[in-house]
Amino acid sequence: MNTTEPLEQPHVDKGKGRALDPTERTPLLGSSSTAIEEAITPADSRRRLRSTLTTVFLISLCICILGFVIIALLAWSYASRASHLKPEDILNDDLVFAGPDRVDVLNITDDGVWLNVRGRIGIDAGRAIDIGSDPDDGVFRDIWKTVGRWSVRTLDRVSVNMTTIRISPEYDTSVTLVYLDIQPIELPLSVDPPKDTSWLTPVSRPVHVRLTSNSTVVLQFLKDSWRRGALAVRAEVGQATIRGGGLNSDSWRSNFRGKLSNIRTSIHIRLPSIPGLPHPGKNVPFPSIASLITLKSFNVSSEPDKLILHATASVLNPASPSFNLSVPSLPFVISVPNKNDTTPISLASVSSAPFALTHPNITLLLAGGVLPISTQSFPVISNFVTRYLSGEPNAILVSSPLLPPAYAVEAEFPAPIPRPQILRNVTIKDMKIKPTGSVFLASGMVQGRVVLPAGMHVGLDILRVLPDVLIFDGEVPPSPGPIMYKKKNRKHADPDLPEEPPLPDPLPEHAFGHIRPETWLPAVSVPATAEDGDGAAYAISAKVVDVPLEVLPGRQKEFSNFVGKVIFGSEAATAGIQGFAAVTVTVEGLPLHGPGRKDGEIVLSGLPFQGSVRIGKRSLLMGHEPNLEQVLDNLGLSIPL
Repeated sequence: MNTTEPLEQPHVDKGKGRALDPTERTPLLGSSSTAIEEAITPADSRRRLRSTLTTVFLISLCICILGFVIIALLAWSYASRASHLKPEDILNDDLVFAGPDRVDVLNITDDGVWLNVRGRIGIDAGRAIDIGSDPDDGVFRDIWKTVGRWSVRTLDRVSVNMTTIRISPEYDTSVTLVYLDIQPIELPLSVDPPKDTSWLTPVSRPVHVRLTSNSTVVLQFLKDSWRRGALAVRAEVGQATIRGGGLNSDSWRSNFRGKLSNIRTSIHIRLPSIPGLPHPGKNVPFPSIASLITLKSFNVSSEPDKLILHATASVLNPASPSFNLSVPSLPFVISVPNKNDTTPISLASVSSAPFALTHPNITLLLAGGVLPISTQSFPVISNFVTRYLSGEPNAILVSSPLLPPAYAVEAEFPAPIPRPQILRNVTIKDMKIKPTGSVFLASGMVQGRVVLPAGMHVGLDILRVLPDVLIFDGEVPPSPGPIMYKKKNRKHADPDLPEEPPLPDPLPEHAFGHIRPETWLPAVSVPATAEDGDGAAYAISAKVVDVPLEVLPGRQKEFSNFVGKVIFGSEAATAGIQGFAAVTVTVEGLPLHGPGRKDGEIVLSGLPFQGSVRIGKRSLLMGHEPNLEQVLDNLGLSIPL
C-alpha cells in the first residue's frame, strides 16, 4: 500500500442538493439521535394541548357551575319573594287597571250578558318583588336588582286564567250580587313605571255577567250604597292559574307557572253626583225611577190588525264622560198591576233602538205594539186608559224577557201635560124641558167633539155615550178651588153602566139640576179635523129622550129663577152644563174578545166636559098642555115675578 497516496475525504453536502443514490457503504439505518428527536417532539405537543384543553374545560365548567349557582340563587331569591306575595297585595298595590274606557254589549241571553270590556292594564312587577331602582342601594343589591329587572323585561308578560269571580256586598259576604266570568287574559309586566298611566297596555276581553235571581238583595244594595255615597263590594276568586308568556305563546317562558287560591279583595267606587238628583251620601234616599226617566214623546197609531207604539225617553246618565257604552236593541214588556191578582197584565211589548251613552242624558227610541188583551183584563185596561185621558199618571211595571221576572221595575207612566180636554164643545141641541106630573123631562141632541191627546192617532168608533150633567143658571162659574165630592157613589141597577159619580159637596154656585140617563145612549161618530198639537178628533152625537131632570137638593130657588127667565125673558135663557161622561168605543187594531163585546171595545169613563145650551119658551113648554104653574106647585116651586 502506498502511504503517500492521499486519503479520500468524505463529501459533505451543503444546502439543498439532489439526494445521493445509496451505495454499498450507505448505512441501513439513519442517525439514531435524529429519529429519537423526531419521535419525541409531537408527543409532547399533544400532551401540552391536552393539558391546556383540560384546564380550559375545567375553568369553563367551574365558571358555568358558578354561573348556574348564581342564577339559581337569584332565581330562588326572586321566586322566594314571589311565593310570599299575597294576592290581596298584588290586586291592591301592584295591579293597575284604568277604565273601563268602553263597554260593548255583545249578546244578551237568559243566562246573562256578554260584554266586551276595553281598558288599560299592567303589573308593576318591580314593586311586587322589590327590584325597582333605588339610589340608596349598595353595589351588590343594585346588581341583584338589575338582573331581576332584566329578567322581568325578558319574561315581558304573563297569562292568567281565573275561575268565576263572585261579587258580594262588603257588609254581607254571605249573599251574592253578580257572577263574572272573564276570558283568559294577558297581563304585561313592568318595572320602574312612570307615575302616570302611560305605561299601561290596552286590553280588550269578553266578560260574562250573571245577576243573582234575588232582586231584593240587589235593590237593597243599591239603596244602601246611595245612602253611603259609594259602592263597597267584596270580590272572590277561587283560583287563578298563571303562566309565563302570552296566551298563544309556546316558548321557554311557558315554563314559568304559578297558582293563586282563595283570592279576596275589597273594591270601593265613589258614586258620582248626577245633575238633577240629590248628591249621594249622608243618608240620602235612593231616587225613584220616575226621577231618572222622562217620557219625551208618545205616539200610538192604528193599523188594521194592531196598534203601533213609538216613544222617546230621556234617561239620566250617571257615568263619567270618559266612559263609553254601546248597547244593542233590548226588548221590554210594559205591564199594568192588577189589584185583583198578583200577576200583572202585559200591556205592550217594545224594543229599544241600539244606543250609546251621551251626556248628560241618554235618548232612548222605543218601538213596538200593544199585546192582545183578554176579556178578564178588560176593566184594568179601561181604567188605565181612562186615567191617562183624565190627566192622571198610571203605575206600570217594566221588565225584560232577558232578565228574571223578579227584576221588573216599578215606574210611572206620566199623564199628558197639560191635562187633556177630551170632550169639547159639548152642548144639547134643540133641548126641550117639559113638566110631566111632578117631574120635568129633558130631551134633545147631545153633541160634542172627542179630541185625543197629542200623539194618539187611533181609529175610533164611538158606539154609545152616558152623560152625567149638572145644569146651571147661566154660564158655568169658574171654580174657586178643587171640587170635593161625597164619598158614596150612587149605585145603579144595571151592572153594564159605570158607577154614578157622586154630586159635588158643596154644590157649585148657580147649579140647580142634574140629568143622568138610565141607560146608554146610542151614539154616532165621524172623523173630524184635528187642530195642531192634538191627536185624532171625532164629532159625536147622541139623542136624549125624556130623561128626568132632577132638581138638586136645596136648589129649588135657583131652578125657579131659571124658569122665570125662560118664561118671562124676551130671549132664550143660557143654561151652563158641566159634568162627566162615559163612552164606549171600539179601537181599530186593539183585539178584545169577550161575550157581547166587539173587537177592541173599551169603556172610557169619568171624562169631564163643560158647555152651555140655550133654552127658550118653546123649549120649556112644548108638548105640555097642563098649566105650568100647577106643575111648579106640585114640585114646591114658585116663579118669581
